[in-house]
Amino acid sequence: MSPPLVRDSLVVHGHRRAFVRAGSGPALLLLHGIGNNCQTWSGVIDRLAETHTVIAPDLLGHGASDKPRGDYSIAAYANGMRDLLSVLDIEKATVVGHSLGGGIALQFAYQFPERCERLALVGSGGLGPELSAGLRAATLPGAELVLTALTCVSGPLRMGFQGLNRIGRMAGWRRVRDLAEAGDALLALKDAEARRAFLRTLRGVVDAHGQAVTALDRLYLANSIPMLVIWGSRDPIVPALHAETVRRLVPTARIDVFQGAGHWPHLDDPDRFCDVLLDFMATTEPAQHDLDSWRRLLSQDTKGVVPAAQ
Repeated sequence: MSPPLVRDSLVVHGHRRAFVRAGSGPALLLLHGIGNNCQTWSGVIDRLAETHTVIAPDLLGHGASDKPRGDYSIAAYANGMRDLLSVLDIEKATVVGHSLGGGIALQFAYQFPERCERLALVGSGGLGPELSAGLRAATLPGAELVLTALTCVSGPLRMGFQGLNRIGRMAGWRRVRDLAEAGDALLALKDAEARRAFLRTLRGVVDAHGQAVTALDRLYLANSIPMLVIWGSRDPIVPALHAETVRRLVPTARIDVFQGAGHWPHLDDPDRFCDVLLDFMATTEPAQHDLDSWRRLLSQDTKGVVPAAQ
């Protein structure tokens, strides 16, 4: 287990934003998934910071950042990342997003293409409707009451999930470890504000049928930016078949499926994760946004390229 990360914080739009900043060089923005925080990157930050300025925030509503009653849409998260980078005097970055963070990274690249040099998606949301039954169930009425009840007995349950996590790691049972990781994250929502922020975020992108927000209709725009996709072949949260969707729709993307890894490949194999990400950044040129080229991309006929809604 990596030691807790030491966070800085800034107030943006009246809300405290916690983040880790490490290293120097070209900027690398790491966006965690729902229910997690910047600690999920603790096993890779030191190595990435040897050659890059790493910014790993706690997204609003997560970790040590504020949890206001407000807008937790994907677009609002992307705006928040733009504003945080601006306050930190960072003009452009390679954006890496895991799970929910992948959906935010896609939205950031779409809203602010002039500020996104490369895009790396890790077990990303926003690439198809399929999603674990547990997260779909959490969107149903009464979910907050269930979460509140669970947190009242969170001590023994968290010990159980952490024990399952350790057993899963030792035995190589990725699915057990991933489900334990997800369960532990839910039980960490100790206060009402954290639980409400979690549910607002989840219900903004998921319903009982699965992921409701998609980037597939705009994924063709990614041909204008270097893209890396990393997935665990045994991901029980968001299936690895979504990586194949990207392979089909974005021929220029690099796809790397970690065999045997689960939903957190950067936790399962941090050394390989760093190898792949650093090689991607070293061997690709940062995107140079050009308004005329962007206009031509938006104007092209993509009928028949985008898969039908499911």
